[in-house]
Amino acid sequence: MKDGDARTVWLPYPPHQIPGLPAGLRYDFWDGSTALPGDPDDVRFLVGPPSPGADHVLRSVLPRMRNLEVLQLLSSGYEYVMPLLDRVPTGMRLATGRGVHREATAELAVTLLLALVRGLDDFGTRQAEGRWQPEFRMTLVGKRVLIVGYGAVGAAVAARLSPFRCEVVLVARTARVTRAGHVHGVAELPALLPTVDAVVLCAPLTDRTRGMFGAETLALLRDDAMLVNIARGELVDTDALVRRLRAGRLRAALDVTDPEPLPADHPLWHLPGALITPHVAAFTDAFQTMSKDFLSQQLGRYQQGQELHNVVLTATGAQVDEQAA
Repeated sequence: MKDGDARTVWLPYPPHQIPGLPAGLRYDFWDGSTALPGDPDDVRFLVGPPSPGADHVLRSVLPRMRNLEVLQLLSSGYEYVMPLLDRVPTGMRLATGRGVHREATAELAVTLLLALVRGLDDFGTRQAEGRWQPEFRMTLVGKRVLIVGYGAVGAAVAARLSPFRCEVVLVARTARVTRAGHVHGVAELPALLPTVDAVVLCAPLTDRTRGMFGAETLALLRDDAMLVNIARGELVDTDALVRRLRAGRLRAALDVTDPEPLPADHPLWHLPGALITPHVAAFTDAFQTMSKDFLSQQLGRYQQGQELHNVVLTATGAQVDEQAA
């Protein structure tokens, strides 16, 4: 390693733009679009570029980082880097940016739910046609809203829904009691789904959650129920969702889809009852500030040898051990 004992960190922001970076580390700027700032073999802590297509950028550089100790993502999900981890050094830790996107993602989730409830998608279409057509619509008052995935984002969604006087029902992988109240286990979903007016998906994408909202699960929802997905498109069986929407038995607001990007000729674009945003929940003016604050804290812990936040995997040769999802 060069420069004495200083461990090398590659950051997707110029180091001088991140307040509070701890001393004693060497910082180089690399956002995936510029030339490598040095020898990848020297890098101990890599922050993945927070941009679409980051997996393709990382694919070319990770095998050359034979001394990498930490791969830090600024996304909450990490499934997109899983195929890249077969050649990383034993003991390398993978950490996510869980919590960085919490506020902005929860804000969009509630916005999408309100848009469905108040019919803003329909009124937007009528505005484009110059058609004045008042209509009786629902409100969130008194509605029962199920949040699937009670992590950082799910908790933030629940907090934002409380002023709307709706009943919030919480679901996580396992049942527990929190300060926010009772959290149901995912095994209770079949009993809960027929009782709710809306579902907000906030769960991470794992082997357990992939396709969890398939045809049978969607069929448990009441007619005219609403589904909001701000998690991952793969949580939902798209073909089953399309059939449900075509039948007029469901309304859905999706910030994430499967496939993604959604092809221009995909039926989801034009089905009545479907509202699409192009995976923009975290793309706000708050992201850089939030992510820089997080990196400063995380690197402080790394420099001090403390336990890092949001470590989800530790590499063990050709395999990885999942620690938390």
